[in-house]
Parts: sequence; C-alpha cells; structure tokens
Amino acid sequence: MEKIWKKLQQGLIDYCQKYRFQQVILGLSGGLDSAITAVLAADALGGQNVTALMMKTRYTSDLSLNIAKRIAELNHLHFQELDIEPLVQEHTNFLKNAFHENVNGLTLENLQARIRGQILMAYSNQQGGLVLACGNKSEALTGYCTLYGDTCGGLMPIGNLYKSTIFELAKWRNKQNIVLPEEVISRAPSAELAEGQKDENTLPPYGVLDAILKLMVDENKSAEEICHQGFDLSLVQRVQKLVCNSSFKRKQMAEILPL
Repeated sequence: MEKIWKKLQQGLIDYCQKYRFQQVILGLSGGLDSAITAVLAADALGGQNVTALMMKTRYTSDLSLNIAKRIAELNHLHFQELDIEPLVQEHTNFLKNAFHENVNGLTLENLQARIRGQILMAYSNQQGGLVLACGNKSEALTGYCTLYGDTCGGLMPIGNLYKSTIFELAKWRNKQNIVLPEEVISRAPSAELAEGQKDENTLPPYGVLDAILKLMVDENKSAEEICHQGFDLSLVQRVQKLVCNSSFKRKQMAEILPL
C-alpha cells in the first residue's frame, strides 16, 4: 500500500508541475473515493492548496455532511458546503416543461451529478486550479458513473485502483496518522442520488466484482475461464456486458495516473 500511495502522490505532484497547477479542486461527498482523493491531494500539494466542495441535496445524509467536514478539518483543506437542491429543482422543473412529462429517476440522478460537475468547473475557471475526478477503476470499467458529472475533471488520480484496493489503501493511510473518519471506510458505498441508494443495489459486491474484473480485464480471461475460478456464468456475463456497454464513457474520461 505504501508503494501505491507514494506512486500516486508523486504522480499528482508531477502532473501539477507539468501543467502549472498550484491548486486542485474536488467534490467531497462523504464517500470513500472523494475522501481518499482529498487526502492524497493534501499529502501531495498541502491541504492549503486543496479546495473541497460538499454539494448537498435532499438525498445527502447528515453522516456524509459530518464526514466531509471532518476530512477537511483533519487535512486542513479549504472547505465549502453548498446547497444545490434549489438548482436541482430549477433544472427539474425546466426539463419537466420541456419533456411534457415528469423527469424520471435516472435523469434526475444524473442531473445532480452534472450540476456538481458544472460547479466544480466554474470554480476552476473563477479561481484557478485543476479539477480532480474521484472515480475508481471498478466504476470506470462498469460504467457506474455519470458522463460530464462525477467523471468531470482534468485528472482522475485513483482511476487505476479497484474499489476493494481503495478500502485497503484507506486503512493503511489511517494507520500512518488519522486523516479519515472511520465511518467513511466502514459505511456502505452510495452515490446518494436517490432515496436509500446503495452501490450494491446496482453492482455485485465489490469484492466479487473486482475479482471478476481483474480476471476479465487485467488477465484477459474469457467468460468460461473466469467461471472455472468458481464464478457463476450469468454473473460473469452481466459484468462483461457492463464493461462492453460502457466503453464509450471511458473514451471521454479524464487522464488517469499510471501505476
């Protein structure tokens, strides 16, 4: 874990120096991916050079708000909490009139993510700084992300890390000194774009998903070969379909730090 962290830390330093960025900006949601990206940025650039925006809606839990604030305090980030619910309602009403029908669930979920992306890019234009996209490899491969939303940014620092690796990396980093509240590591992952939403309502459990993805993508194994490792064929085919159908998203994502 130490080797991975140092590699990512130096990669972020080098990237910012190459393109002359002294500051970075990110959305701090209260979830693990944005949390570990924020800590990585603080370690690389200093917390005073990291702007973290908590952009809450009616679906944002109190736990997420408290986690985001605590991460900002622990890592000395420039932190701002913004209520974007009025913007979401304004856009929803506009689209309802344009569609001549109610805005459906997925459209509303993606709308929230894209408003956040728009705000991050506006901060970048107004104040300067590189926007960091906080997605991981598991989400990128399966398309569990919003194009022009949470994929928005100039660099995706942890885009080469599977979600299960990020859990281990967070635990390791906290052993060096406390930079993350324990709750952000132990809580069930959720995008909080709808009531009661959890990642595993859409995806297989990350431990299973990542094991399949490593065989499928990293080792280029066929579905039959993966099944010989003890995985159900229908599950493998489901993951295979997710990876295939979301390839267009990956072509438009931000640059990812190599490992």
